[in-house]
Amino acid sequence: MPNSAKSHSDDSRQHEDNIAKVVGKEADIDKKMAGQKAFKALLEHGRLLLSMIKDYFTGAYREVPYWAIGAGALALVYVLSPIDAIPDIIPGLGFVDDAAVLAFCLKLVESELNRYKEWKSTREAEVEVQKA
Repeated sequence: MPNSAKSHSDDSRQHEDNIAKVVGKEADIDKKMAGQKAFKALLEHGRLLLSMIKDYFTGAYREVPYWAIGAGALALVYVLSPIDAIPDIIPGLGFVDDAAVLAFCLKLVESELNRYKEWKSTREAEVEVQKA
């Protein structure tokens, strides 16, 4: 296998591992974001990103480019990681880098999140109609 094909295969496997890690640690990520002032403005969109990744992982939503899922997963893995540019144990500053990485990612995937939010709203409305 040529080096570039092998490298692409390894990258894809790493992205899949990151997506699985994010989905498996959903409660931990949410708890970390909800508990820190640095994330307050990002909380709703961070949860939406987490939901989009989870729906992608389960196959419920696939109308999103893989790069957006990969970027979101990497940002959330960074948020969860104890190894940071600014250690989380530093009071007042420890979560600033995590919030900055998440904010950058949210801006990067903003249009994809908007499409997902619209899809999710439509899907939830359809479920409510079916229940009635």
